Amino acid sequence: MRSGRRCSRSGCAADAVATLTYVYSDSTAVLGPLATFAEPHSYDLCAAHAERLTAPRGWEVVRLAVEDHGPVGPSRDDLLALVDAVREAARPRPDAGAARAAAGAGPGPEPAAGARGRRGHLRVLDTAPRPD
Repeated sequence: MRSGRRCSRSGCAADAVATLTYVYSDSTAVLGPLATFAEPHSYDLCAAHAERLTAPRGWEVVRLAVEDHGPVGPSRDDLLALVDAVREAARPRPDAGAARAAAGAGPGPEPAAGARGRRGHLRVLDTAPRPD
């Protein structure tokens, strides 16, 4: 899977593999793995420009480990976090109706015709026609 982002150096059309960020207060240039999102104050670099990077006199370059310059994709931790978020959103909240009733809001709107159940903000609808 490609990152879809190009090197920030003018005239370079290669895919970006690393992100450069300047820490002006410490006179440091930090070069690390490609950031998840493009940031306005950082620069995405291809493998060739990342290797040849130099900093101004008096500045330090900190190179964080860039594993390889291969395809960029979600990590195992990213995928597990996504799975956990989906599971959390799908959990029924049995006390939601009781909380609405205690607040004087009533039991809530009637489910739509054909609705079998409700989970959070999602509703499952029957697609088969109902016999009259």
